[in-house]
Amino acid sequence: MEETTEKTIPQVASATGRRKESVCRVNLKAGKGVISINGKDKKAYLCRDTLIQNILRPLETVEMVDKVDIVASVSGGGVSGQAGAIRLAIARALTYYDPEYRAILKKHGFLTVDARKVERKKYGQPKARKRFQFSKR
Repeated sequence: MEETTEKTIPQVASATGRRKESVCRVNLKAGKGVISINGKDKKAYLCRDTLIQNILRPLETVEMVDKVDIVASVSGGGVSGQAGAIRLAIARALTYYDPEYRAILKKHGFLTVDARKVERKKYGQPKARKRFQFSKR
């Protein structure tokens, strides 16, 4: 009796990504490379080319830029945090789409959560780390 080892690739891979205060939910499916964020095109939503390159890096690493369509819904935080959340969600969705991509994406650091948050303001100081000017006399 022969066993067939066929990969079961899901129709749609979903994943969540977080960065700073932003949360992103991504649906990834086979397609032509269309990326939609909150119902808008990626260029209309993110505005800056550096942010667009940032979200495309996991797809470029596994050479899937023109092979999958992505629908992302993102909320909270600013544009930079949202781009980071989208990037993490895309990388996670790619690992669900094809488990062989996990090692490649992990090696390049796309599956690592960036845990940096805004530091809280301390009392007796104008900001988190800045101090009032010291006067000896």
